[in-house]
Amino acid sequence: MIKWPKKVKRHGKVLAKIYRSEGRRGYRVCWQPVEGRRLMKSFATYGGTKGALQFAEAVVKEIATGSDTARLTPKQAREALSIFDALDAFRRKTGRDIAPLQAVSEYLDAARKLGEQHSLDAAVKGFLSNVATVQRADVSVAAEEFLAACTAKTKAPDGKRPQLSKVYAYMTGHFLRRFTDTFKGYAVCDLTKDNIDQFLGSLSELAPKTRNHYRSTIKMFLGWAVKKDYLAVTHRLFDAPAMKPEPLTSEDTDYYRPAELRQLLDHADDELRPIIALCAFAGLRLNESLRLTWDDVFRRRGHVDITSAKSKTRSRRLVEIVPALAEWLRPWHQRTGPLWSQSVDRYMERSVELRESLGIPSRRNGLRHAFCTYHYALHKGNEHYTAQQAGNSPAMIHAHYKGLATEEEAKEWFAVYPPDAAQNIVSLPLAAG
Repeated sequence: MIKWPKKVKRHGKVLAKIYRSEGRRGYRVCWQPVEGRRLMKSFATYGGTKGALQFAEAVVKEIATGSDTARLTPKQAREALSIFDALDAFRRKTGRDIAPLQAVSEYLDAARKLGEQHSLDAAVKGFLSNVATVQRADVSVAAEEFLAACTAKTKAPDGKRPQLSKVYAYMTGHFLRRFTDTFKGYAVCDLTKDNIDQFLGSLSELAPKTRNHYRSTIKMFLGWAVKKDYLAVTHRLFDAPAMKPEPLTSEDTDYYRPAELRQLLDHADDELRPIIALCAFAGLRLNESLRLTWDDVFRRRGHVDITSAKSKTRSRRLVEIVPALAEWLRPWHQRTGPLWSQSVDRYMERSVELRESLGIPSRRNGLRHAFCTYHYALHKGNEHYTAQQAGNSPAMIHAHYKGLATEEEAKEWFAVYPPDAAQNIVSLPLAAG
């Protein structure tokens, strides 16, 4: 005779009870884990493999051995198994093995941060729609792609001003290729702040202004790489200590001397000579002179016509053709087409070859600096006149070219004529003021 409720013991301690339902057939097993709330499960039979007694004995065994499964209700147990099945399916599909605790913890943390107004699914979709996947691209390959885009901007329809000058594109390529050559085999996304510091630290032989040009070029390239998804928006490479621009001290303007100009003009070939003469006697910037056609030079009698499409400042100006320049340009009066039809790279190569063959030191923008220096001295410090000719501001002329040369030295510069020119050419008139 069974006395109800039936007590199921383990080591003499009651750990579960079986109740017989009153008024209807059936049995209920009640138990309480060491930690947790009281649990209950109903059965149709008392004995047998699926009866209340067998279940109660199994539960008691689990409680006695400290198993946590006894704390689960049948529904919770089924849900736990479903979670394991879902994680296993995820592992087989993605190759990623995530523990149940990690999955639940990360979900709950995200749900807490999102609050009740946003679902996790909506947050993920919004994130993916705004975040690009970074692509791996070799530094050198990406740099050439960037430079090709720069080169494309140096071309424009006839009569229109290109976005970039050819000289600017050439110098950008010069700076950037030295940078990328240092990191061959690297992907853009693998660059670090230490890499940036290492490269800029290797440029100690250069002037601070030149190093700043390198910094600007690197910054442009990395900004472009972000737009191309070759580099993460959060890269922070600009925070590299060496990327901070260096303060510039006022340096003396360096320029060519009359004897050096004579050598350059006498030994230049027919392609280089007119460009050297225009920079030296008309103060043209190199990129302006390389854009010119012969029609620009001879269209206005006694003046070189620098249109807004060919001027660096995008402002048209007329530059006087002084007697020495007129003599050097005389052989080309019937010429048509562009002054220079080759690449900027080729001009740079040939001009460096010429200068080095003559033993003349490199002076950056030395011909234009010479024009401004000597023109300012020749016209007794009239910075407005020199600025108008050079396409610059009077303040800039006054700040950088005042007192660098005497009037006698200036006359010597503007008296560098071709060897066969007449010696009785009228001297330059002085400007009023």
